[in-house]
Amino acid sequence: MEDNRVWSFEESLWTADHEHYAESIDDECLMVIPQPPYVVTGAQAVEAVSNTPRWNKVAFSNQQIARPQEGLIVIAYHVRAEREGEQPYEAHCTSTYRRLAHEDWSVIQHQQTPPLAASVEQ
Repeated sequence: MEDNRVWSFEESLWTADHEHYAESIDDECLMVIPQPPYVVTGAQAVEAVSNTPRWNKVAFSNQQIARPQEGLIVIAYHVRAEREGEQPYEAHCTSTYRRLAHEDWSVIQHQQTPPLAASVEQ
């Protein structure tokens, strides 16, 4: 998958409808999300994300792509996502895609790390 298509696919996971999201997440996907239960797999990941409103606007920065072997793509980036009437959401993310067939890719890993609040005590 070409770089532009990788980023279009990733953006679609933030903005598309439930059906597209469900089709794109592998049954064996491992995901770390910023709210309980934090670590989810397969159908849990689809349910966790599908129950939240989709983002209207998404911007990526600090984008990196690695292709460690044939049929595997790993990306890392910073995201700023917006919904009307809500505070923007920012996080550092990673996603890993596995090729299932020609031009058919599935998300097998995703993680989001929002910035820590400056007032968090250690």
